Amino acid sequence: MFLRLLAVQGAWNYETLMGNGIAFAVEPALRLLPGGRNGEAYRAAMARQNGYFNANPYLAGIAVGALANAELSGEATDRIERFHTACCGPLGSVGDRLVWVGWLPACSLLALAAFGFGLGPAGVVLLFLGLFNLGTMALRAWGLRVGYRDGLRVASALGAPLLRKGPAQVARASALLAGIAIPLAVRGVIGPARGALEVVFAAAAVGAVVLARFHGRVEGWRLAVVGLVLFILIAVVR
Repeated sequence: MFLRLLAVQGAWNYETLMGNGIAFAVEPALRLLPGGRNGEAYRAAMARQNGYFNANPYLAGIAVGALANAELSGEATDRIERFHTACCGPLGSVGDRLVWVGWLPACSLLALAAFGFGLGPAGVVLLFLGLFNLGTMALRAWGLRVGYRDGLRVASALGAPLLRKGPAQVARASALLAGIAIPLAVRGVIGPARGALEVVFAAAAVGAVVLARFHGRVEGWRLAVVGLVLFILIAVVR
């Protein structure tokens, strides 16, 4: 089930969105139902899980674990279907704030800082991918474990410190990293010449003004990724 979560968006479509991916991830557990893969219970459960579902893919493990627990525990069909619909909003909102608004910009800025300290383009890319995927893999594993443990009572997991305070804490860390990483990255592009320090500080000031002007208009992760790509391209050209 954990490995299948990596492909939870592999069959995304405009009718059920992530529904097919959720059913694909839950399917190994449904084989344990009476009659196995040829049983009526298995076919009915797969039909339920293939319905509409939309949430953040990195928190979808909570729903997958909870739905697997519910099917194997023999929960009433209407309860399973209500949960299937109700958990989309919370998992989408919390997951987007934690991953797209928090963790992705933080990883991008750490990679920018590493570039400023002299790490090469390939190292910057590997550092970014390693940090981002390490965090999201851990989030998937945690969500699947918590969902399977608590079943349909998994709503309490949304109050866990990771999800309740995590987005705000990561956002604060990203703001601090931005103040450190952007000047370092600019200095890495123009070189360590002492006379260029004024340019670095001026660029940092301009960047701060741009970020303030775009606040609320452009998502932070988009700006961070664009900045990371630009610095990598400049480093390659040099």
